[in-house]
Amino acid sequence: MRSAFAAFADPVTRAAWGTPSDTAAFFYEEVDFRVGGRDAFRCGDKANPQYRGVTTYLDIATNGRIVSSEVADLARARLLISLSTAAFAPASEGTKLVVTVQATALVGDDMIRGAEFGHRASLDNIVAATKE
Repeated sequence: MRSAFAAFADPVTRAAWGTPSDTAAFFYEEVDFRVGGRDAFRCGDKANPQYRGVTTYLDIATNGRIVSSEVADLARARLLISLSTAAFAPASEGTKLVVTVQATALVGDDMIRGAEFGHRASLDNIVAATKE
């Protein structure tokens, strides 16, 4: 069983559970998991991962929390800006994970629905990944 915090900290593992579906692509072009570090990624349909994003780590407390901001772009147009907190706490059967995301879509509600779908699917995937 892999710890939930370790599944966030390791970019290979994070990319595996971060891909929300079999038809989607998600991969990192740059990774730097530390306070002040940033990850650059691409995502979207497997045939065309057209969205680009950058995650910046604002606070990391090992096995406690990760606070980050994220921007998502398409062809140099800013689509979404978010602030996320992942809080980790010991639980009787592993780790309790609470993820809070505040997102602002700059192009309409479809971006919010897409981000929500991606986050929910990814969280379902991390549950499976940390049980193995």
